[in-house]
Amino acid sequence: MRVNPTTPILHVDMDAFFVSVELLQRPELRGLPVVVGGEGDRGVVAAASYEARSYGVKSAMPSSRARRLCPDLVFLRGDHRLYSEISLRVMEVFRCYTPLVEPLSLDEAFLDVGGVERLYGKPEVVAASIRSEVMASESLPCSVGVAPNKFLAKLASSRAKPVADPSGPKDGPGVLVVPGDGVQDFLDPLPVSAIWGVGPRTLDRLQRFGVETVADLRKVPEATLVTSLGRAAGQQLWRLARGIDDRHVEVDRETKTIGHEETFSQDLADPDELHRQLVRMVDGVARRLREAGLAGRTVTIKVRAPDFTTLVRSTTLPDAVDLPLEILREAENLLSAVDTTSGIRLLGVTMGGLRDASVRQLRLDEVRTSLSSDLGDTSLVGRAAAEEAVDQIRDRFGSRAIAPATTVGEDGLRIKERGDSQWGPDV
Repeated sequence: MRVNPTTPILHVDMDAFFVSVELLQRPELRGLPVVVGGEGDRGVVAAASYEARSYGVKSAMPSSRARRLCPDLVFLRGDHRLYSEISLRVMEVFRCYTPLVEPLSLDEAFLDVGGVERLYGKPEVVAASIRSEVMASESLPCSVGVAPNKFLAKLASSRAKPVADPSGPKDGPGVLVVPGDGVQDFLDPLPVSAIWGVGPRTLDRLQRFGVETVADLRKVPEATLVTSLGRAAGQQLWRLARGIDDRHVEVDRETKTIGHEETFSQDLADPDELHRQLVRMVDGVARRLREAGLAGRTVTIKVRAPDFTTLVRSTTLPDAVDLPLEILREAENLLSAVDTTSGIRLLGVTMGGLRDASVRQLRLDEVRTSLSSDLGDTSLVGRAAAEEAVDQIRDRFGSRAIAPATTVGEDGLRIKERGDSQWGPDV
């Protein structure tokens, strides 16, 4: 669903979402430098409190570097399932004001509020109401940018947030409005790195032209940007420097892929252990597919070697599948073609080409099996029935109530949960 891009857009961004949720469970940690992430040498920071940010700690930073910047850093493992549950409730708050909500991740969304002024007031009033309601219902802070388009709204929300300061976090305005007639006044003083698409390489090229701010970028002819950066990137930067962004709020964003990956605390080379890890990931991916009512055609594995060389291998099936044994068979075939003798640092499995599982085409071998009186354990119908039983057991007794025997290790049952080890190992 697409809507008119000329209406006012809100970008709502939860403040340090993962950490803020954790502090609700651990209030004694308030005021301390806290991060959610993997504590081990191969871990990364997923989110940082503003106290941690005052030391230079940022999300996506290696945990080892974060610890050097702040030796007193408090690491929390995090609970992705809890974050997802709270995110769903927060998104419902947004939808109380407008049905035109485009979630970008668990902690941020675009809202088109062009048609709700008579009900709820001007966009800045809606923004303030949303902040108050999220705080009242979830005890969580958020910041809101209000602007004529997505690009400006997202920039505005980032400047409405609290500010990390060596003397302690400073409150931001909470809501920042960019009026239609004040776009250039808002953009021009910003560093050019604030613009989408300006990474280190692009920044280096722009600095050769003396570009440091958005105002500097506006002075560069479009033809020069196209020659230096390519047509698509050059035209995009020329438009964004002028605050031009005609993208719509997309309400119906389909899930493109479902997958799991994990960085191991030690490189894995033993074939049995690699098989065990692959089974864990496939079981988790298949479970998420079934929970979403989806099946996929494309199986992809991701393998990262100790030297950080990363390989991605895919295969596309004739029909969409959601059963772990079918996914595992293809994933194992892909992995067998990769040289793992030197060990694996990271392993991942992803399903793409997703579609509604309820309209999955019945294959000939399934038809034959369904007409047979013998639904043996190896039949597709039998396996589907078994997985349905597994889902029912997990729904009733918890996700760790049952799992493939292969996933049982010395430390007990080791199933793959969404978000589990997402930010690297703890050791």
